[in-house]
Amino acid sequence: MQVHSNKQKVTFTLLYTLLVLCSLAMLVPFIWMISSSLKLDKDVFTFPIEWIPSNPRWENYEEIWTTIPLGQFLKNTAKLTIIVTLLQLLTSSFAAYAFAKLQFKGRDILFLGYVATIAMPWQVYMVPQFMMIRSFGLNNTHLAIICLQAFSAFGVFLMKQFYMSVPDELCEAARIDGMSEYRIWAQIMLPLSKPALSTLTIFTFVNTWNDFLGPLLYLTRMELKTIQIGLRMFISQYSSEYGLIMAASVVALIPVVIVFLALQKFFVQGVATAGLKG
Repeated sequence: MQVHSNKQKVTFTLLYTLLVLCSLAMLVPFIWMISSSLKLDKDVFTFPIEWIPSNPRWENYEEIWTTIPLGQFLKNTAKLTIIVTLLQLLTSSFAAYAFAKLQFKGRDILFLGYVATIAMPWQVYMVPQFMMIRSFGLNNTHLAIICLQAFSAFGVFLMKQFYMSVPDELCEAARIDGMSEYRIWAQIMLPLSKPALSTLTIFTFVNTWNDFLGPLLYLTRMELKTIQIGLRMFISQYSSEYGLIMAASVVALIPVVIVFLALQKFFVQGVATAGLKG
C-alpha cells in the first residue's frame, strides 16, 4: 500500500513538473516581448538575453501613440470586436436552441451542412465573398466586417452541444406552463448557459481582435483600420524599431488578457460541458 502511494506521488510530481515546464515554455515569448518593449533597438537581440533591462526605456510606450494613430486603431478594433462578439452570442445561442430543442423537418441535415462549413478554409471563398460585399456597397465600411462575422458555425455547434446537456423535461414543463419558445430561450436556456457563453465570448473576442486578413481586404481608409493592420503598417515603415513594435504589441495584447482573466473560471467548465452529449 505504501509502495503504491509512493508511486502515485512520484507520478503526480513528474506530471506537475512537466506541466510547469510546458507553461514556462509558452510564457517565454510573452516575457521576451515585454522585456524587449523596454529596450533600445540595439539591445533587443543581444545574447545572453537581458530579461530585466538595466535601463528600462519607458519612452517606447509614449512614442507608439504618436508614430502611428494607435488610439484610433484601438478604438476601431474595440468597436468591431464588441459588436461582433455580442452578435455571435445572440445568433449562435438562438440557432443552437432551435437545433437542440425543437423538432422540424430536415433539422439534422441542415445542422450537419452548416457545421460542415467549419472544414472549409475562408481563403477558398474569400474572393467571391469580397465581390459580393463590394456589390452591396459595403466595401471600406465596418459594416462589412460585422456582417461577415456576425454568424459562426463553430458558435452554433458549441452552444448546441451545451443545450443538449439540459434535460428536455425542463423545456416541456415550461411549454406546459404556457411559455413561448422565445421565453424559454431567453429566461431558461440563456441563464443556464453562462459557461458556454463565456467560452464562446473568449473565442470570438480573441479571433475578432486578432483578425488581420479581413480588415486588410475590406478596410483601406486610415480612419477605419484596426490594431492588427496598424501593427503591420508600423512594421513596414519602422522595421528596425523593434522596441516600439514590441511596445505596441504589448498594448494590443492587454484587452485580450483582461477578457480571458475575467472569464477564465467559466472557460474549462464551458468546454467540458459542451461535450457531454454528441
